[in-house]
Amino acid sequence: MLGITDKEFMQLSDYIKMNFGIHLKKEKQTLVTGRLYNVLQQQGFNSFTDYYKYVIADKSGEAVVTLIDKITTNHTFFMREVDHFYYFRDTVLLYLANSVKEKDLRIWSAACSSGEEAYTLAMIIDEFFGVEKHMWDTKVLATDISNNILNTAKKGVYSRERISPLPSSWKKKYLKEYENDNYVFIDKIKNEVLFRKLNLMDRSFPFKKKFHVIFCRNVMIYFDNETKNELINKFYNLLEPGGFLFIGHSESINRDSPKFTYVRPSIYRKL
Repeated sequence: MLGITDKEFMQLSDYIKMNFGIHLKKEKQTLVTGRLYNVLQQQGFNSFTDYYKYVIADKSGEAVVTLIDKITTNHTFFMREVDHFYYFRDTVLLYLANSVKEKDLRIWSAACSSGEEAYTLAMIIDEFFGVEKHMWDTKVLATDISNNILNTAKKGVYSRERISPLPSSWKKKYLKEYENDNYVFIDKIKNEVLFRKLNLMDRSFPFKKKFHVIFCRNVMIYFDNETKNELINKFYNLLEPGGFLFIGHSESINRDSPKFTYVRPSIYRKL
């Protein structure tokens, strides 16, 4: 099997960190080799040095897209860290429904992966507003760095096993049977989620308005402290006063930071 030298791994990991914020530790060297081996073999590269030169020279951007798709872990599932969704429904939406005068909710699912989080938020919002929902603009923005995973998310198709954590009432109301024992979200929910490609390491984001809620869960575990703090500052600046930030249970924000107010584990607010 084609191996990667320490120098080659450092070269590749430095490039990935600088451009995408992902910090590949030394113990990930074998994992990276395994995930990229078929790419190098299929394209006839004799070394990771040749592959790295190809990635940085490729003007189409396809090479770097393939690289990120291979080294990122898009692992998620419905109702992950379920207490977040209950708090969003029972506290956050109640607050926003009474405070957002223009009836325009702006909610961002950052690093949305295969779409489970974004679709869950869309179902919660639909159920919360009920017959009054037509009076509100409640579309959820869902972004990720991976083209492949975004294409999967846009389809809204999930296996019977994948949707098993969802409440039975949601399955009946928002999903319909699809081919090969799969299920697909009805258009009413699919149309409520806007999937877009976005690199969280971009210097600026193309948003004209600020958000009321940002979900960015289990992403910053891949970043070093400097990168994480920079991203937290971006989120703070992108939130409306009173807005909420949800991060993963294994993540945290320094409570001494003047930026966010601690609400409860992994939930913060801009006051």
